[in-house]
Amino acid sequence: MSKTIIISNRLPVQLQISDGGLTAIPSVGGLATGMKSVHSGGESLWIGWSGLTDEDIPEELSDTIDIALKEHGCSKVRLTKNDVDGFYFGFSNRTIWPLFHYFLEYSEFELDFWETYKSVNQKFADAILEKAGDDDIIWVHDYQLLLVPQMVKEKRPNATIGFFLHIPFPSYEIFRTLPWREEVLEGLLGSDLIGFHTYDYERHFLSSVRRLLGLEVSFNDIYLENRVIKVDSFPMGIDYDKFAKAAKASNALKGKERSDLQKKLDEHKKSAPDTKLIVSIDRLDYSKGIAKRINAFEYFLNKYPEYKEKVRLIILAVPSRSNVPQYKLLKREIDELVGRINGELSTVNWTPIWYFYRSLPFENLIDLYISSDIAWLTPLRDGMNLVAKEYIATRTDKTGVLILSEMAGSAYEMNEALLINPNNFEQQADTLKQAITMPKEEQMARNMFLQNRLKRYNVEVWANEFMNSLKAQRQGIGTYVSQKMNAGILEEVLKNYTSASKRLLFLDYDGTLAGFHKDPQKASPDEELYTLLDKIHKQENTTLFLISGRDKETFTRWFLPKKYNMIVEHGVWISRNGEAFKLLEKVKGDWMEKIQPVLESFVDRTPGSFIEEKNYSLAWHYRNTDPDFGQKRATELNTVLTSLIGNDDISVLNGNKVMEVKSSNVNKGRASVRILGEDNYDFVFAIGDDWTDEFMFQELPDTTVTVKVGLQKTQAKYHVEGTKKVRELLKQFAKIS
Repeated sequence: MSKTIIISNRLPVQLQISDGGLTAIPSVGGLATGMKSVHSGGESLWIGWSGLTDEDIPEELSDTIDIALKEHGCSKVRLTKNDVDGFYFGFSNRTIWPLFHYFLEYSEFELDFWETYKSVNQKFADAILEKAGDDDIIWVHDYQLLLVPQMVKEKRPNATIGFFLHIPFPSYEIFRTLPWREEVLEGLLGSDLIGFHTYDYERHFLSSVRRLLGLEVSFNDIYLENRVIKVDSFPMGIDYDKFAKAAKASNALKGKERSDLQKKLDEHKKSAPDTKLIVSIDRLDYSKGIAKRINAFEYFLNKYPEYKEKVRLIILAVPSRSNVPQYKLLKREIDELVGRINGELSTVNWTPIWYFYRSLPFENLIDLYISSDIAWLTPLRDGMNLVAKEYIATRTDKTGVLILSEMAGSAYEMNEALLINPNNFEQQADTLKQAITMPKEEQMARNMFLQNRLKRYNVEVWANEFMNSLKAQRQGIGTYVSQKMNAGILEEVLKNYTSASKRLLFLDYDGTLAGFHKDPQKASPDEELYTLLDKIHKQENTTLFLISGRDKETFTRWFLPKKYNMIVEHGVWISRNGEAFKLLEKVKGDWMEKIQPVLESFVDRTPGSFIEEKNYSLAWHYRNTDPDFGQKRATELNTVLTSLIGNDDISVLNGNKVMEVKSSNVNKGRASVRILGEDNYDFVFAIGDDWTDEFMFQELPDTTVTVKVGLQKTQAKYHVEGTKKVRELLKQFAKIS
């Protein structure tokens, strides 16, 4: 029976060694909570680091730890202290974390960090490979394990792998500064489904894939030679009921039953009933904008002095990565800021900021949420920010105001909150005043919408939606309209090829027999291809045609001495058995004078593009341009050309990074059918990779074996993954005598 394997840097279990004994306590973090529905019973396994390095674990406790983890459905990856320093505190948190949060000045590009990161990712991949069966579903989590999907896919090509990034993915301009950018993207592309919190992060990732790897992207699908990768956004929710029930329970407590923190908050409210409490809860991290928030609070009090002694800011900063230099500096900055503002603005009865640098138990977090009139969260960059959702879930009477940075991922779902730019102090001051004076009716109206949405799309729905999407991707629902050329189909095709009395083969060149090149003239045939074509060309009762959009001069140079049959420029010219090219169709070229200046203007405005002049067609190539810009220009050019050609009997062909203008009465379909009518062929084969080959697939008889190279939708019956597979297929034909 197949199982689900979850992989994250840390396991959802905390191990503690004391007095020679071991305790294992389940974690209560967001991911651990979110994966409850996936990680249940005996049908799942969670793989990760236990939190203890090899140096921390006494040899005699090693087996005990494995047993304890197994009881929680977990399995550990062993890491040394050096592993953790280089992989976690190094590359993960001093390279990826600041870079992905747009703090380029904090990013450290150390080769040692990268090498350790790779080796540790391999340890995680090896742990998966040891435990995973072929039918298992693998779900990898977060930025510490960006290389794991590809490492697993290399060894298990049929494995179903999902990846979810819990932090932002930066824009292409930021991501491209990473020295190992291609390796990181290729690592992620080992996945079958890649998930992000928001559409923006998804869009940034797809842009980097297009621009850095040059892969074809259609909507949210990435096309590799042998598979399609889906990219989608899944905004993570919270365990809404847990927070709502805890808030109700806390509100119901009376007198001595209430926590010490809640009693002190109650006393404060009783002594100053008109004072508004503003709460800010974050990990101590530069991405959270805590220092700017404190400065903005000072700005607010100076702009609106009437609110002095009427508001109090409660800051809870949870310790994080305290051994990383930037975090030490940040803590010192915040300590000094709070000290200075409290020193300058405090009165006998009032301290403007209550500052806590510690973790608080869950019950005390609830106390802060339910006692605070306003939650003020201003991250400079944040993947999601679940604190915003937790605050809303605890407001059981629907009062309270959420002020949220528009830079947080959760802002996309929480439009009813007061959204602010964390760098705009003027806006923040005015928004604080708006929150303080907001009528209860408006508060309740806003929070009703927020609560309904958060209740409906909770963390369990998030996890299940990702898993359902991953399973659908595995089944390939609606992905292709052609069958893969598998061993059974190939056997039947070879059987028909062998028994045929007369065979006819049409072979496209670029993207089929040879890969693409930035300079089309450098995509010349190699010796292996010549040998392969020679064998098929010399077979008895076999007619082989190379059919291409290429110009006749290039094919004359490459293939005429071989005496292959050739059709070029999409059906304008034909050469048989080494004879010079002759016109296959009567075509006019007078239109070219009108179109050429248009194409030249697009070359001038599109760096990297160029015009290929053929005898009876013009091709505008944009393979060397920026992918997004090139596609935009291609769309624009298509519109311009369509309006120009009118009734001139010419048409525009959109190929693979090329746009070609030619006579409408010429195409590969018309040419191939003409050749087919010259004899009684009982086996016909056609293979190609782009839209120009679709004319062949459409026009040739239904009995034709039509094959598309690549995974795009097609009129062909079958598909193969790439040029390598094409050659493997043709080698089978070549073996037949």
